[in-house]
Amino acid sequence: MQLAAPIPILRSFDEARARAFYIDYLGFAEDWSHRFEPSLPLYLQLSRGSCVLHLSEHHGDCCPGAALRISCDDLDGLLSELRGKDYDFARPDIVAQPWGRDLALTDPFGNRLIFTDVR
Repeated sequence: MQLAAPIPILRSFDEARARAFYIDYLGFAEDWSHRFEPSLPLYLQLSRGSCVLHLSEHHGDCCPGAALRISCDDLDGLLSELRGKDYDFARPDIVAQPWGRDLALTDPFGNRLIFTDVR
């Protein structure tokens, strides 16, 4: 038996803000989305490379304020890409840690994404 990497579910409260942060700013692609009816909460799968995330507006799926550590093989390239985009709510930088380097961002809903190049 083999277990696959988990797919984190992050709480979201606003579709437009989620898309602006995850798709426009971070460069994730929308794989699929689901609503039981047009006026009901959104459930969305996003991916960038092998990193897969689920965003949910359903209150019972998860709580805001999660933290994810995401391995990145080109942290400097990611930083350069993000700094080249017009996004008013983040000014990322790389911080040296005893285990490697981190680039931490907080999404509009209080979830922290920590991109890291553990060495």
